[in-house]
Amino acid sequence: MQFIVGKLNDAKSLSDLEDCDSQECLLPVDSADELGESAQAYNTLLQALSNSIASESAVRSFNNLLSSQLELEILAKNAVDRILRYLDADAGAVIIERGGEFEVIYSFGIKDPSGIVANENLWKLFESSTMQRNVFDGKLTIDCTLLSFQPDEVLTLPIVYKDVPLGLLVIATRKILSSRSLQTLEMFNQCFSLALNNAITYDQLQKLAANDPLTGLYNRRFGMTRLTEEFSRSVRTHLPLGLLIFDIDHFKRVNDTYGHTVGDKVLLNLAKITAMAARKGDLTIRYGGEEFIVILPGADKKDCAYIAERLRHMVEESIIQMGDIQIRVTISIGVASYPEYNVENEHALIKSADKALYMAKDQGRNMVVFA
Repeated sequence: MQFIVGKLNDAKSLSDLEDCDSQECLLPVDSADELGESAQAYNTLLQALSNSIASESAVRSFNNLLSSQLELEILAKNAVDRILRYLDADAGAVIIERGGEFEVIYSFGIKDPSGIVANENLWKLFESSTMQRNVFDGKLTIDCTLLSFQPDEVLTLPIVYKDVPLGLLVIATRKILSSRSLQTLEMFNQCFSLALNNAITYDQLQKLAANDPLTGLYNRRFGMTRLTEEFSRSVRTHLPLGLLIFDIDHFKRVNDTYGHTVGDKVLLNLAKITAMAARKGDLTIRYGGEEFIVILPGADKKDCAYIAERLRHMVEESIIQMGDIQIRVTISIGVASYPEYNVENEHALIKSADKALYMAKDQGRNMVVFA
């Protein structure tokens, strides 16, 4: 008893009591009289205190884990992994809302994360301010197309920061969680909402610095930095690097005839088509005005020819509809591939592709020309 009293007197916070193990501190209950009842009541109180210490310690550790992380995907992974480990749960996901659409930024134990965002009830859960519990007690089952197991409980928690909904935290487990675990989960979610808001803000600032505001493509400054990195990697690894530079044929005529609003629509449509024509991992840059660059890591001359012709054809076949107006445009493309076209640096690679672009213009436009 003196050990316990000493610990309580010396403690400045709950964390100071973490080494007071509940089994070590419990009193023996060896009678049914008033002394036995008092010991039992004391043990119950101590167990509640022990649970509070464990929760406080877990939340503090969770908050420390998230506080220094601003990368969205890493933050979500750290949060879900820690929550699943603490709850001994089996699956979880973080979903955020961007521009009116949901996006799963991290998931674990879910077979088809994209299937979550197809749920028609997601918006209702997103706009809710309280945790939703779905308990499956044997009478009620869940379609396991998303999960590889039959859960006993699925929880959905709105992630809200200063009354602004950011997303959803989804947890699935093979057991029914205790009220203590649910309370701790709510505290985890409160910590996570602050960290997620900071990460989303950081991500938005990064995109503002790196992306063209009209098309959403990389801007010239950021794109040239990435080209320098890719060229250095190509030299170091002896892997090829392709470069396309292209612009819209007679784009001034489009602006003069239909106005800059329509011109912006044409540029935006071209950006979307380029994203579809390019491969995963290729980098598209708005180089300036109606001029664009696509960086093709690992692409030799044959790869560049295929992608450039696919892009040219897709643009030629595309129709931009503006009310009663239908607009078609074409593009001219200059291509250079390192090391088949031997240059000293990335600036010389751009210069060679640019010369090929002007050759395409001189030869009649709407074509692909190699350096």
